[in-house]
Amino acid sequence: MTRAEQRRKDIVTLLMSGDDPVPGGVLAERLGVSRQIIVQDIAVLKAAGYDILATHNGYLIKEAPKIERVFKVRHDSTRTADELNCIVDLGGVVVDVFVWHKVYGKIGANLNIFSRHSVARFMEGINSGRSTELMHITDGYHYHTVRADSNAALDQIEAELTARGYIVPEV
Repeated sequence: MTRAEQRRKDIVTLLMSGDDPVPGGVLAERLGVSRQIIVQDIAVLKAAGYDILATHNGYLIKEAPKIERVFKVRHDSTRTADELNCIVDLGGVVVDVFVWHKVYGKIGANLNIFSRHSVARFMEGINSGRSTELMHITDGYHYHTVRADSNAALDQIEAELTARGYIVPEV
């Protein structure tokens, strides 16, 4: 984790630690950076989906952010819709897909699949022949970042993906 990523994680922790707004100057002082860095970090956090409000008294997180987990999975194209529907049926959002290519490194795409309807739209694009899934360049292996309301929901998604044979066991 980079220093910037750790600092942003610390900002979220500080904002969630109480009900009162936290002034940018206080965040800057506690984290040892300038106020401008805090403003930039807040913008990055908002872009990442955190519901942060800027008030005249400081920053607030309006509601707790969703929790994310990365799952390493493997299957063939015939099971893509089932895998995605499994995740959304249990309350998850498939944020992205990525693969680790031995030459090119990480290759990925944002998906934002959150319902059976969005799974169907994604599958229409794949089935139309306009494109193929990234997993084809890595023999079916790929990763999904999945967002949900709680660790319990992510645990349930992981258990079901495991039961269906999609999760690749850690070696």
